[in-house]
Amino acid sequence: MVDRMTLEEKIAQWRDFLMKKQSISPSDADELEDHLKSQVEALTQQGLDEDEAFLVAVKRLGDLDTISREFAVEYSERLWKQLVLPGSEETASMALNREDWLAVGLALASAIAVRIPALFNFKLWENPAQTAFFWRNLSFFVLPFLAIFFAVRRRLHKRHYLVLISGLLLSCLAVNLLPLRPQSQTLTLTAIHLPIALWLFLLYAYSGGKWRQPEQRMNYLRFSGEWFIYYTLIALGGIILIGLTIFIFGAIGLKVEKIIEDWVIPCGAAGAAIIAAWLVEHKKSVIENMAPVLTWLFSPLFTALLLVFVAVIVLTGRTIDIKREVLIGFDLLLVLVLGLLLYSISARPSVSPPNHFDLLQLVLIVSAIIVDVLALWAMAARISEFGFSPNKTAALGLNLILLINLSRSAWLYFRFLLRRLPFTQLERWQTDYLPVYAIWSLIVALLFPILFGYK
Repeated sequence: MVDRMTLEEKIAQWRDFLMKKQSISPSDADELEDHLKSQVEALTQQGLDEDEAFLVAVKRLGDLDTISREFAVEYSERLWKQLVLPGSEETASMALNREDWLAVGLALASAIAVRIPALFNFKLWENPAQTAFFWRNLSFFVLPFLAIFFAVRRRLHKRHYLVLISGLLLSCLAVNLLPLRPQSQTLTLTAIHLPIALWLFLLYAYSGGKWRQPEQRMNYLRFSGEWFIYYTLIALGGIILIGLTIFIFGAIGLKVEKIIEDWVIPCGAAGAAIIAAWLVEHKKSVIENMAPVLTWLFSPLFTALLLVFVAVIVLTGRTIDIKREVLIGFDLLLVLVLGLLLYSISARPSVSPPNHFDLLQLVLIVSAIIVDVLALWAMAARISEFGFSPNKTAALGLNLILLINLSRSAWLYFRFLLRRLPFTQLERWQTDYLPVYAIWSLIVALLFPILFGYK
């Protein structure tokens, strides 16, 4: 009985890894799992033990040879690599394929698109009106090219292209028809929330039109987390490179700051978004290696920070002074906590039993809920005294949305720790909640300016 359970856990682990692959649908996974089990059963009847039978059965999945290789790299010991990865070092190739060149071309196209407004004397920091133009159109210098990258890789059907193009065009038309005032609150809110809404909209292209499947939504969450890491690493490298460039040219009496400001920074920032996406797609297994380290490092730190903050409020009796900067800071903190939660969920094997780290995650969520409630209390008092404004209303709505998500997540995590429901229920809740963020972002980006008179 123990050996059989061990085999079932291995098969569940294999299926969990399989579902992270973009080309595999749940029905395909069911069929492949049945095929794998039948192969294992046949091999055990021929005299192999269950471990050997499982390894050989994975190897025999000919159409999934690449995935089998990746699975062996991630979960195997030396024996696995001998069975599943013969000659892998000799057959590895560093040559770029057609999709790799596509990513490079789209990155260059995105970089060029950033400079097109300059042909019409539109410059980012020239005057408030021109700066406002760049803020409202920030998404469209990058995301259409990222959509093309996804669409080509997923081989979208023509009708999916129509939905994708229509969504981007309508968003671009709507945001440019709004008479947003330069330096207004609603312009800032639109510039922040429209990219969020469109990023979630690109799930349609990333999933190959299968955005309703929870597995595809979770795949996109994994992609988004790793994309952010890659982009951050590229940005850090770019900062170092820029600093060295200014230094060495300054040493010979040349000032290159203007060129860097006008060309290197905007073009590099746009192109890096495509390159980061390509790296995520090219190196599928990095998140399994990187995510556990990041979550184990930052979850305790964020938990300690929130607990200390709550303790200080309780002991001192102080209240939160809700100003614009404080609103932004608290929203950013809660969003980071939610991002950390999503990242840890996406990287965690759903078949693993509850452990101490899951308990820590629950403490983190509960701490975030307490901080969210305290912030909402202070916001309500501020609004009752001074009335609604675009910033306060956007922050209030976001905090309410986060409170609902975190509260439900805490309840599901609590039941999971008690072994009363599977971890997949928590995953499903997070993926089902994604449209809420997209809808709220669109409301703030496109309706708030109208509701608040473009203030």
